[in-house]
Amino acid sequence: MFCWLMGARMAEPRRVPRVPAPPTLALVATCARGLEEVLRDELVALGHPEAETGRGVVRFAGTFAAVTQANLWLRTAMRVVWQLVDGPADDRQTLYGLAASIAWENLLRRGQTIAVETVGRAPAFRNTTFASLTVKDAIVDRLRERWGMRPDVNRHEPDIRIHVHLDEGRAAIALDASGEPLSHRGYRPRGGPAPLSESLAAALLLMAGYNGSQPLWDPFCGTGTIAIEAALLATGRAPGLERRFACERWVGFDARLLDEMRSQARVGVQSAAARIVASDRDPRAVAAARRNARAAGVHAVVAVERSDARALALPEVGWLVVSNPPYGVRVGGADELAALYRGFGDALKRACVGSTAWLLVGNPALVKEVGLRPSRRVVLFNGPIECRLLRYDLFAGSRRSTGKDGLAHS
Repeated sequence: MFCWLMGARMAEPRRVPRVPAPPTLALVATCARGLEEVLRDELVALGHPEAETGRGVVRFAGTFAAVTQANLWLRTAMRVVWQLVDGPADDRQTLYGLAASIAWENLLRRGQTIAVETVGRAPAFRNTTFASLTVKDAIVDRLRERWGMRPDVNRHEPDIRIHVHLDEGRAAIALDASGEPLSHRGYRPRGGPAPLSESLAAALLLMAGYNGSQPLWDPFCGTGTIAIEAALLATGRAPGLERRFACERWVGFDARLLDEMRSQARVGVQSAAARIVASDRDPRAVAAARRNARAAGVHAVVAVERSDARALALPEVGWLVVSNPPYGVRVGGADELAALYRGFGDALKRACVGSTAWLLVGNPALVKEVGLRPSRRVVLFNGPIECRLLRYDLFAGSRRSTGKDGLAHS
């Protein structure tokens, strides 16, 4: 027995071939200004404690699996990109050299089309089109040298979209992983008189602490975006479940991985634990909200009603009111809306005691018309419009003084 063991120890160990670890990519998720911390919280929940915020971005790291997961699950991001390089861009020559240093022959397939988009500013590139052409020339020249042919450019529907971000004398070059912005969930037509993006609507809910466990009402529902995003949250439905992503056209992307993640996401869909109500006084908005809820697959979860916000009366305490009332910028006028805000504020005080309201207000002059003192203010941007997300804790009476019973009194 001893000799057998010794022989076993002395035998040449069987060599197991090593499977190379998947590469770790430098990833960036972009978002509207003011949503960076909310987006970082989402990424931490997805397993990225290293995520760091910047201006309108959150940087993190991961494999192709992380790219797929982020595209599928992020609610507040606009898009995800893979940053390939970051370096000096003092002039055309340095930007060209930076772009030419990337091994594009390993990132593109023959026959794939490309497009280059540039944002930001730098002293040498007052015109972003010039920067885009410089990067495009570097890509084309490198591929012509290695392939003996050049890729075609398709500005509208390219196979591979390259993003360039200029910041003073530097440039970051990245591959777009999302394609259509992640806020385009696919359940509503794009445009409209005053659209609230899906990603911003989801952010309002997350900042309000909504997790589906309490009833929610949006009394200015418009096309229903806030209520629909609430339904997606409450049922645990991945926001990117029914759409495609640009990374699916990347070299080396594993389509089976995305299929598996989609299947797992569908299995995880659950029933909503509490009511979700959307209402608006405009019959066209009510009809649009119902269409969009059906397109999103949450029409059985969201109750859409036609009613005036000034007549809002919550059926019991403990509701969460989250809404984006008109600003008087793209819809309505300030004079007309002042009475609307006053009437809505009266309804909150009269018939919503014991609940909490969060309003996204884009016109500072209308804030005072609500007649309530907000307990929290957060600066957010709805497109180019600087807004305030205001929290109102709805006590009995006013909040000017607080009695021994814990309620605010006049």
